[in-house]
Amino acid sequence: MKTVPSARAKGLVLLVEDDPALLLMTCYNLEQRGYRVEKAEDGESALAALETSRPDAVVLDWMLPGLSGLDVCRRIRANPALRDVPVLLLTARSAEQDAIRGLDTGADDYLMKPCSIDTLDARLRALLRRHQSSYDRLSFADITLDPETHRVERAGRMLSLGPTEYRLLDLLIRNPRKVFSREDLLRRIWGQNIHVEIRTIDVHIRRLRKAINAPGEIDLVRTVRAAGYALDDGPATDGA
Repeated sequence: MKTVPSARAKGLVLLVEDDPALLLMTCYNLEQRGYRVEKAEDGESALAALETSRPDAVVLDWMLPGLSGLDVCRRIRANPALRDVPVLLLTARSAEQDAIRGLDTGADDYLMKPCSIDTLDARLRALLRRHQSSYDRLSFADITLDPETHRVERAGRMLSLGPTEYRLLDLLIRNPRKVFSREDLLRRIWGQNIHVEIRTIDVHIRRLRKAINAPGEIDLVRTVRAAGYALDDGPATDGA
């Protein structure tokens, strides 16, 4: 069996597979190629693992006991803290409609079983490259945000943000000057199936402003009347 030295870890992979022998073999081969691997044998175990650690990618078998791989994928995409984690769906299903169904559920890629470890490695590397920008430091005006450490600074001083305010800023700083409606923000921050009053957004926007704006500094969170909010360093002509 060919092995590749693992001098540098490629990332943490959550491997979800209900066949114990296949789980162990795939885990071993991925570790030989430089990945750190966490294992789960069913959907519930996978969701429990995701509550304690955020992997760089999930390799997810479709046919699992209890919660299916599609159910797990839906839960991942509905969780604001996990929705950008790449998901590679593994399945023995060969019909094109099954592939479409898997991708429509939120999977980033789809791979037929059985597959070689080289193919799996190549697909994982492509997914991780595609999502690597999520870990780059982000900046707008004099604000910087580090997605890996969750450190936020403005003009060199450390800012203290609550979890929701951090997610709001993360979304806005990735899309500078783009106006998000309150409905957009509710869907992206809280998810599709969570009932939250729409005015809750206004409360968290006020908290975000308080956290990032010191006296005398430009308010970078712009309110666009009848439209929503944007991160903008231009003149404030649309309201507070």
